[in-house]
Amino acid sequence: MKDLTIALENRPGALAEMGDALGRVGMSIEGGGAWVVNGQGVAHFLFEDGASTRSALEAAGIRVLAERDVLVQRLNQAEPGQLGKISRRMADEGVNIEVIYSDHDHQLILVVDDIAKGRAVSDAWTREQAPPDRQTQPEREAAKEERP
Repeated sequence: MKDLTIALENRPGALAEMGDALGRVGMSIEGGGAWVVNGQGVAHFLFEDGASTRSALEAAGIRVLAERDVLVQRLNQAEPGQLGKISRRMADEGVNIEVIYSDHDHQLILVVDDIAKGRAVSDAWTREQAPPDRQTQPEREAAKEERP
């Protein structure tokens, strides 16, 4: 999965043109959103095939500013404070979250400044969040060591 940062004109129809371009080549958006910031339209959308999507958009005259790897995380919605906890964990490891949104499967999508460090934090979080009865013994031991 890849996050594409897309420049959109701040005018009626700009988002429709992007959607039409994707539809013509059979590309689906997996998550994301679009905003106007300082008078400029910017979108962050999640795609299964970032390179092909980028090519299709650029062929339609739509500017793609960046194509980046993402972290995909599922938070425990029954436990308040999950976003704060994973964000704090990232910050404590020096990872800056630059973009955050949800995909169509209710998963948290994170675009971070250091994907390797972010992935290590995300992987540790996932191991810790798994119910103990679904963890292997080495995973339980690793989760105990990783917790502050």
